[in-house]
Amino acid sequence: MLLLEKIDQREALRYMGYKSDMPDEKIQGIIDRCEKDLLAVVKPKFIYKVFDISHGENAVNVEGTTLVLEGKDISAHLKDCTKCVLLAATLSSGADMIIRRLEAEDMTKAVITDFLASAAVEQVCDMVDKTVKSDLPQLEQTWRFSPGYGDLPIEIQGEFLQVLDAPKRIGLNATANNILTPRKSVTAVIGLSENKISKGRRGCVICSMKDTCP
Repeated sequence: MLLLEKIDQREALRYMGYKSDMPDEKIQGIIDRCEKDLLAVVKPKFIYKVFDISHGENAVNVEGTTLVLEGKDISAHLKDCTKCVLLAATLSSGADMIIRRLEAEDMTKAVITDFLASAAVEQVCDMVDKTVKSDLPQLEQTWRFSPGYGDLPIEIQGEFLQVLDAPKRIGLNATANNILTPRKSVTAVIGLSENKISKGRRGCVICSMKDTCP
């Protein structure tokens, strides 16, 4: 289990819709309290494994497993790579529990805590990035690419988690509708290469919802 001492409030504020403006003193006080309460109950965990990969037509095979990463976007993302990291990260059930409780007590605090938890799980993923870099310093790595990004099917969540043994190792599962539980969790792929990786489009610009998502 990791120790998360502070949440990146700037990222949470971005999720809340703040841009150059900042919350007033009253809202900032609520944010600070929600951060403290959230940090008291979360138990961040992650797992990752490294696999050789082979490339097919608009698909990437994760060697030694039955998992196939299908889609033009993930194929382009991993085109320079011979290996990949499959990772899963979670804040565990404490985050879900406090958000559900606040939804019955105070919706303002519930929404703020939800955004703080989203920022927190991204921080955990950033820790995984750094761990991979530390463990495999000889390899170049791509940014994280998650099921549901671009045309990589979200329907692979269940198999993805089974390949990592995530249900047993970190208590992370997927519902029949491919929703991760606990909810404040992330799965992702990082490409690895012995050679320099060409930079490509990343983040929201490759998402099929980019034109309609606020």
